[in-house]
Amino acid sequence: MTKAELVEKIRAKAGLASKVQAEGALDATIAVLAEALAAGESVTFTGFGSFKVTERAARKGRNPRTGEEITIPSGKVVKFTPGKLLKDSVK
Repeated sequence: MTKAELVEKIRAKAGLASKVQAEGALDATIAVLAEALAAGESVTFTGFGSFKVTERAARKGRNPRTGEEITIPSGKVVKFTPGKLLKDSVK
């Protein structure tokens, strides 16, 4: 599903008058989610799932072109854990 398709489905489900309103709502939701995660907060949508930031440790890897061993630095990554309702709807 593309963003345009998602915006159209949001417009239809929410009964919004235009795609512009639906796209604005989607963009605002994504922006707030990104800001919360950047601040180190976790975000939970009951039934859907939760997003949280975790620390990934430094590790060894290989350059696929040369085969040379390299060190991949530690960093932060976003993890998503699906909620029960989402898991059940996919089954």
